[in-house]
Amino acid sequence: MDNLFGELRLGHLRLAPLGARRRTKVTASQAAAEYTGRWGWTVATGAPGAGATAPTRCPCGSHRCAAPGLHPVPGTAGRTAASPEGSVLFPTGRAFDVLDVPEQAGLQALVRLERMGTQVGPVLAPPTGRMQFLVAAGTARRLPDLLYRMGWDDAALDLTCHGEGSYVAAPPTVLGGHGPVRWLRRPTRDNAGCPPEARLLLGTLAYACHRSRERTAEPAWIAS
Repeated sequence: MDNLFGELRLGHLRLAPLGARRRTKVTASQAAAEYTGRWGWTVATGAPGAGATAPTRCPCGSHRCAAPGLHPVPGTAGRTAASPEGSVLFPTGRAFDVLDVPEQAGLQALVRLERMGTQVGPVLAPPTGRMQFLVAAGTARRLPDLLYRMGWDDAALDLTCHGEGSYVAAPPTVLGGHGPVRWLRRPTRDNAGCPPEARLLLGTLAYACHRSRERTAEPAWIAS
């Protein structure tokens, strides 16, 4: 199975089916309207101007904040973005939770899962070296038990889950100093209202994170 976890790069993996690519730039307000009207998701508006100046380290103090510098403006949950170039956020823990892994491990896992025929669901590609898999709501609460049942509870994995009370940046929000958030796998009629159960993805994601960490820790003369 290791040969399926080789070196991959985000630019080499098609971001969306060709027919689904947008011919014109979508504004934040247009995207928010689609998320709420078409997919039935709740959205929130990020702090004004934060998308262009958001720090790498978020003032909230979280080392793994998925929307650095883009915490929602109070009272905007459920509304479309106030300005065309504003930021759009998904409140997690409602329609879905989000499994967050390093980009390289996420790409490796995505290839493996799709080759196995697993229905992955929507996948976000932030410009921060991470990948985010939308999964069933409630996953964050159950994650320790799920990892325990799969035998990954004692492994030091760079894998986290954003659930109730958290937010992730939604396309086409720009994370300051990095670039826009994109869809690696877009939502569809089949998965937008029913994201996959985390247990279907978690084993492969955990393995990819573990292998990525092992390779990073290898001495240079072994890795070469």
